[in-house]
Formats: sequence, structure tokens, C-alpha cells
Amino acid sequence: MSESRRSGPLSGVRIIEMGQLIAGPFVGSRLADFGAEVIKVEPPGKGDPMRNWGKAFDGNSLWWSVIARNKKSVSIDLAQDDGRDLVRELVREADAVVENFRPGTLEKWGLGPKELHEINPKLVIVRISGFGQTGPYANRPGFASVGEAMGGLRYINGFPGQVPPRSGISLGDTLAALFALEGLLMALYWRDAKGGTGQVVDASILESCFAMLESTLPEYDKLGIVREPMGTGLKSLAPSNVYPTREGRNLIIAANADPLFRRLTQAMGQPELADDPRFATHIARGENSEELDALVAAWSATLDFGDLTAALDEHSVVWGPINSIADVVADPQVKAREMVVRREDPRFGEVAVPGVVPKLSETPGGIEWLGRATAGEDNAAVFGAVLGMTAEQVQALSDRNVV
Repeated sequence: MSESRRSGPLSGVRIIEMGQLIAGPFVGSRLADFGAEVIKVEPPGKGDPMRNWGKAFDGNSLWWSVIARNKKSVSIDLAQDDGRDLVRELVREADAVVENFRPGTLEKWGLGPKELHEINPKLVIVRISGFGQTGPYANRPGFASVGEAMGGLRYINGFPGQVPPRSGISLGDTLAALFALEGLLMALYWRDAKGGTGQVVDASILESCFAMLESTLPEYDKLGIVREPMGTGLKSLAPSNVYPTREGRNLIIAANADPLFRRLTQAMGQPELADDPRFATHIARGENSEELDALVAAWSATLDFGDLTAALDEHSVVWGPINSIADVVADPQVKAREMVVRREDPRFGEVAVPGVVPKLSETPGGIEWLGRATAGEDNAAVFGAVLGMTAEQVQALSDRNVV
């Protein structure tokens, strides 16, 4: 598919992405996968720092190929008046702006919501930050690790009595990006389907992490319970944990619902456990989770992985292996769902990237190109098509390092 004929449910929606690093660009990549025209604004020359993050292949970031895919890149120096004027003109023709600078940065440049809405009253402005645009911490810089810690996620992670570890990804950034994306789509719907106006979507990493805490808040509020880290399982959900096989390979078995647990006891050859008062109900199993986990582990350790999983499948018990990235790539379900997609890239040759999520039956997303090799690669095309500038005008800006 040519770049000029992008399709998808968001075809015709124009996004100006002014974010950098992870949170803002992750929003843009989700939109671009489904057909939005995402115009990424980068500093001239050096570009988004993400161009240098992660492992490199021949000096080029492999992460960049994923987070910047399907986006057009323009380079604009926002420190110059002429550069900010270019952004104002782009905004005039846009549906939304996505940014994740520290609060107050856009205002310092004269590009805050008040100024942008004077230019384009229907503009949706998506702002992602560590702590939100208001409140006593608003002006503090914030990264995913801090948001995860302050939002409560880090405290309940890991094992009792140990320093809480982080996950192997910047989870807080991605969570904030997904909430920001949700807000953006709702704002567009309200504007276009309900006759609304432009508005500001304010998403913070701290709040996004806090929103994921399930029942921990009402449990604390009404019962005074402070949830603690529980290792590989949750005491209130049993059995649902990591269990060993005879050859030492671990897997997840999740059978905490009553019907599932009954089927698991049949697979174990111990159906009487389903009626044991210690395990007969969801609450009872939670109260006796350590004892129950020990029984399941003692059984699973007597079987090889293949025999164990065959028994679980025979009785329709939920289970899954603990996959490395190599295991994920080889998984037949992942392959069948086209979650490993290979695309040609001038820097890497053919490279595997994650497929598009979610799957839409009538208007599926797609991956047309990977992250642009250089900042400003689309300057002439975008400034010409969107702003009506001539090649000479673009070159004049380039000569003055505005773009």
C-alpha cells in the first residue's frame, strides 16, 4: 500500500505528535497503525532521543523502528519563532496534538491550549506527564519508574520482605499512553458525533498506575487492609500461581474459580479436594492458598511438561508457559494471530516487529513503513502538502536551521 493511500478506521484524522521518548510516541504509534496521519515533530539534526535508545543494529535503534512506524517525520526548532509559527500552521489543519513535555513547556513556547484553541477551536490536545497538569507535583519531572512507585504498583510487586522490583519494560509510560489514547478517541467522538468542541486530555503516569490497582483502595478504605507483595501469586486467588514440572520447567496454572478448580482436582486424580472445606469455595481457597499451592505443586512436579499440559487440556484447565521472547516468537498462537510481522527497512533489511493490536474485522490496522531513518525526512512533503510551501521556502527554512 502506498503511503499516500493510507486506510483504516482513522484514515483522514491528522495528528501532530510533539512528544518524545515513550509515552507520547506510543500514543502516536497506536493511532498511526489504524490509518491516522501522524506527523511527528522532532528537533532538527538529533531528532527524538528514542532514535538512540535500546539495542542498535549497525548504529540504528531497533526500538525506533517500532515506536515511530507509520509516522511522517518533520524537523522543527521550537526554540525559534519561525519554528513555532510552523507548528501553529500545522495545528490549524490538525485534529489533535499529542505531547508529553513537562507541564508548562508548551505555554512557555506560546503553544499552550489557550493559544492553540484560538487557532483551531476543534483541536483535541492530549497532554501526558508524570503527575498531571495541576496539583503540587505538576511541575516536577516524572518517569515511568517514579509513577509506578508513587501510584502504588511498585509496592505490591515482588516478594514479601524484599525491595520491590520493576517490570522489564517502562510500564507506567505505556499505561499512561493507553489512557491518553482512550481520552483522545472519546474527545474525537464527542466532537464529531455529538457536536462538541476541542478539549484537553490530561493523562498522568501516577494516575494511570493508580487506576490499575483493582480493589486495593476500597479494601484499605473499609477494612484497613494494605495489600502487600505476594510473590508469584495472589493469596486471594488460589490456585493461581507458578508450578514446577518434573524436568524443572515452570508454568502458570490458574484454576481459582469453582468450576475450574473442580476440573483441576479431576486432572490431579484428587477430586475429593473440591469438596474439602479448606478448598470448597473461592474464599476458603484464598484463606488456605499456601497449603493448596503446595498440593498442586507436589502433583505437577511428578509429571513432565508435556504430560502435565495434556492432563490440563483434557480437563479444560487454564494454563500457560512462562515465555521468553524467543518462545513468544515461536508460539503457534502468536503466529496464527500475525503478531510477528516482518517488514523491509533500508537500514536493517527484513526485521520482525510486533503486529497490530487489536484486530478489527472491517477496518484492520496495518504497518506500511517503519520509523523514518532521519529527522525531517518528510519536511518537503508535509510542508508542501499541508502548508502549501514551495521547495524554495522549505530550503530557506532549512538554511536557517529552523527545520
